[in-house]
Amino acid sequence: MLLEQIQKTNDIKNIAPADYPLLAEEIRQFLIDKISVTGGHLGSNLGAVELTMALHLALNLPEDKIVWDVGHQSYTHKLLTGRREGFDMLRKYGGMSGFPKRKESDCDCFDTGHSSTSISAGLGLVRARDIQGKKNTVISVIGDGALTGGMAYEALNNAARMESNFIIILNDNNMSISENVGGVSKYLNNIRTSNAYLDVKDNIYDAVRRTKYGDGVVTGVRRVKNSLKQLVIPGMWFEDIGITYLGPVDGHDVNGLVRVIREAKRRKNCVLIHVMTQKGKGYGPAEKHPARFHGAEPFDVATGVPLKKKTKASYTDIFSTVMVKLAARHEDVVAITAAMPDGTGLKRFRSLYPGRFFDVGIAEEHAVTFAAGLAVGGLHPVVAIYSSFLQRAYDQILHDVCLQNLPVIFAIDRAGLVGSDGETHQGIFDLSYLSSIPNMHIMAPKNKWELSDMMKFAYECKCPVAIRYPRGEAYEGLQEKRTPVRMGKSEMLYEESGIALLAVGSMVPAALSVRERLKEQGEACTLVNARFVKPIDEEMIIRLLKNHRLLVTMEENVASGGFGERVRMLADERKADARVLAITIPDEYVEHGNVDILKKEIGIDEDSILEKIMKERKRQ
Repeated sequence: MLLEQIQKTNDIKNIAPADYPLLAEEIRQFLIDKISVTGGHLGSNLGAVELTMALHLALNLPEDKIVWDVGHQSYTHKLLTGRREGFDMLRKYGGMSGFPKRKESDCDCFDTGHSSTSISAGLGLVRARDIQGKKNTVISVIGDGALTGGMAYEALNNAARMESNFIIILNDNNMSISENVGGVSKYLNNIRTSNAYLDVKDNIYDAVRRTKYGDGVVTGVRRVKNSLKQLVIPGMWFEDIGITYLGPVDGHDVNGLVRVIREAKRRKNCVLIHVMTQKGKGYGPAEKHPARFHGAEPFDVATGVPLKKKTKASYTDIFSTVMVKLAARHEDVVAITAAMPDGTGLKRFRSLYPGRFFDVGIAEEHAVTFAAGLAVGGLHPVVAIYSSFLQRAYDQILHDVCLQNLPVIFAIDRAGLVGSDGETHQGIFDLSYLSSIPNMHIMAPKNKWELSDMMKFAYECKCPVAIRYPRGEAYEGLQEKRTPVRMGKSEMLYEESGIALLAVGSMVPAALSVRERLKEQGEACTLVNARFVKPIDEEMIIRLLKNHRLLVTMEENVASGGFGERVRMLADERKADARVLAITIPDEYVEHGNVDILKKEIGIDEDSILEKIMKERKRQ
């Protein structure tokens, strides 16, 4: 196998050019085999195999730098930098990350995980290089999906003024997670399909190659090519702002890619190489269903069918059903997502109410302020975004929604620990950053029925409301405990004395189990479903402080700014005799791994909680 000859960085340069197609095939088969077992980002990586090979052939790593936007397409890069053995533990606790990590390799120059950051980071690396008098090459690789994010344009605006080399590769596969939307996608599609330009360009180069003056007329040909681009391709926006545009280039032609990268390295300004690739290339199921194989669970290689069959509805499924029902009852309900109609459960809403559905691309800031405008215009928008992505729109939530006290509902999916995607995706900060905002109301459901009740309640509130719920199967226990949702009021599930457990949302099932184990040890134990993180139910907490020795708060959120901190502050203000034990995630980033393992490691699993409670009891 050719792949076995690549043991370390730059070993690919020992592979004969004639063998590049075979190496690409081996890499694809390796990725399919490994990801079918571990799960991971498959489609994006299959589409970037030849592009990554070309980068490693044209550059000298680690001196040269590659910044991968999002980083979910960096698996081939990991393979070519000697990390083949790490794929057996890909995205597992203690194993190799699914994203670039500086601590993992000196060939990973920048940690990524969220979208639209690569050009800004690359520009910083270029300026640092120039100030220090270095000569290395810096390349930022950004997908056309990430180019829908506003931060990319802020960076392009600055990069256009550069007078030293900086290369941006636009990996264009007409996809982000789902199919791309908006004007940027339309613009790039015009370039892709501009056959007139492509045909004329090819004819010019063919004519030059047939003459004995080939090299002597290169400058003239470039001028002609640039004129043709302005004439044939609509806009030529990149060239207009001062960025040299090269392309479109076949993203699956290694030799052609190497040539254009080397050409770009000779320029003394910012150059954008437009590379066209196919997401999921080389694997039929991924080519046919690229969105499904963006982030794949373990699957059967022969069919592409997931190995783990879904048996219960997820919280996302429940949200999806409730949204359709809300829209049927209320014509002012509209839905907004940031490039994730499938992931957030809005696909069915989009099908039934296309005129009331908005996919704004990977642009969370715009999504929130757009929602504010819809609300001012008399509609009731629901913004469905993952917890770790919503934090990108903090300023817009604060100034544009909450300052005006607008009726926007934030459906926060993937709240709490999400597992294998790691630090950049764990939804463990939303309670903290949202709690700091005046006029914001925050809820978390204990089970699938309560999510439905909270959505209906949020619609009636006519104020900013955030509902956070976890990834995965919706809890179906405690169905008999279904009391109406009231503003700022918690729900008493079991009332006794001694110890009081106050659990937030996803922690209610764990609290229920901890309560049973405490009772087995002879401890009387009250259990309260917090429901609201803001405003907290002060009346209930004061009552518990009076007739319990220990209050234990439980939340899947960091300690700082969380529910437990607010309860402890209230206890201090009241000078209560009862102690408050806050079960939280430590104020640190949580790496990738199985959620159950992570909970144990950070001390919020049932065993750890019980141990902490008993230790606290002994102190009293």
